[in-house]
Amino acid sequence: MKKIINLETLIQFYKKAYFPMAESHEIDEIKFYKPKLRFIIPILNFHCPKKLLSEFKKTKYTFRINYNFPQVIEYCKNVKRKDKDTWINSIIINTYIELNKINKCHSVECYENENLIGGLYGVHLGSCFFGESMFSLKKNTSKFCLLYLLSILKKNNFKLLDSQFFNYHLLQFGAYEIKTESYEKKLEESLKVKSNFKDLKNFQESLSLIQSSNQRS
Repeated sequence: MKKIINLETLIQFYKKAYFPMAESHEIDEIKFYKPKLRFIIPILNFHCPKKLLSEFKKTKYTFRINYNFPQVIEYCKNVKRKDKDTWINSIIINTYIELNKINKCHSVECYENENLIGGLYGVHLGSCFFGESMFSLKKNTSKFCLLYLLSILKKNNFKLLDSQFFNYHLLQFGAYEIKTESYEKKLEESLKVKSNFKDLKNFQESLSLIQSSNQRS
């Protein structure tokens, strides 16, 4: 029998500003964390680097949501990290697949000729999206997925994009740290608003939403 975190318990932890991680893929247990500082990516005025935007415009890749969630989280588990291990174990994988089935967790996926080459996934509660992990099999495909995600969140009036821990590579998108106390207030307010994770009409809609950001440079 597959071991999972009770979904309602997990959701309540997220609502209280905690999130789960395993110490390694081999350890059969989970710990919950609430950092003193939280890393946030702004949704309405995110920063889009010119070079990345130019490459995104020219891409021939296609994007989908929730098309192959299990494969996305499996690829995320295999991402090479500085500590040479992953915080995604079998319990995390099994749990988030179940969360996806009840529409509380979503994936954004990048394809080249029907081959999955980049993606990310995260938890969705209220108007909050809690980014969990991302991967690239080709240059910039995880960043492209992040741009596509930001388009979706912007279109559907999400209020909070939580990236959890500081990540140097996300600074280019205007990400910033806030104290836990400030985060909890923002979280509480954002949970009161219900946003639907609806896909975009087409790729051009994503470009339009990104280009309307007032933080391009």
